Amino acid sequence: MAKLFEPYQLQNISLKNRVVMAPMCMYSAQDDGLVTPFHQVHYATRAAGQVGLIIVEATGVVPEGRISSNDLGIWDDAHIEGLSQLVQGMKAYGAKTGIQLAHAGRKATVDGEIFAPSAIAFSDVYKTPTEMTLEDIEYVVEAFKQAAVRASKAGFDVLEIHGAHGYLISEFLSPATNKRNDQYGGSQENRYRLLRQVIDAIRSVWDGPLLVRVSAEDYAEDGTTMDDFIVFSRWMKSQSVDLVDVSTGGVVQARINVFPGYQVTHAEEIKHGADIPTGAVGLITTAIQAEEILQNNRADLIFLARVLLREPYWPLHAAKELGEEVTPPVQYVRGW
Repeated sequence: MAKLFEPYQLQNISLKNRVVMAPMCMYSAQDDGLVTPFHQVHYATRAAGQVGLIIVEATGVVPEGRISSNDLGIWDDAHIEGLSQLVQGMKAYGAKTGIQLAHAGRKATVDGEIFAPSAIAFSDVYKTPTEMTLEDIEYVVEAFKQAAVRASKAGFDVLEIHGAHGYLISEFLSPATNKRNDQYGGSQENRYRLLRQVIDAIRSVWDGPLLVRVSAEDYAEDGTTMDDFIVFSRWMKSQSVDLVDVSTGGVVQARINVFPGYQVTHAEEIKHGADIPTGAVGLITTAIQAEEILQNNRADLIFLARVLLREPYWPLHAAKELGEEVTPPVQYVRGW
């Protein structure tokens, strides 16, 4: 069997294959953060296409922490019903379900005050954030905890903490954006402190699979290094994080040389340097490319993003390419 179509175990959750739909903002909620009919169709379609694990887009743990006013929310119990319907739609086709819990930090574009580790704007078209007080930090940690409780009530199998792409947790991790002089700034341990507290808070109410997405390279001289993320990932492992979802960039404005598989080496280095399972992402578009990554032990799961926007039935096409038999939903069998 091709490794791409081998089952994969995340704690007590068995994924039917190694194909993961990476969280991608759809900007299709209303200002209240509630699920819409678009989300129902969008996610269920990828489940019908036989994706093994689908991670719902960055979902705001507080309203002021959304990337945009059209992001999904999980800051209120009113969000649980719609998210539960999403879960049911995906599970109907055999997919396991995840949700990415997020706070946008200084990259939030919602009305009103926004918050970050330091009062530095992302660019001249973004608002300057308010530097967070210790009380603000405590409030955010509690918001992640309560979001995990709501995600559990909605029936998700997997949680992912968004610690990448220059959003709040990523901003704390990077010395390029974290200029604090207190216990949350300076050393690796201090810059990691917020993520440590968020993981601990979530683990106090959630014992299922927990992933963390990171940006393993800032593409900036004063940013984080791979050495930082080897250390951070070892600490995550000690806190019972099950897998690190390895992306790059987004922390500061930078020129990035993008090419097929350009982020895979980062996943590979963290996997072996920290001895923790990783997910690879970044212009992975073909079955052969995905299979090579897995067969060479460079990562454990393949996270697909834009290609699944173009081809919601990518796993079925990949199975044919690799000579595997993957059965589509009975309604679509005659098409294959």
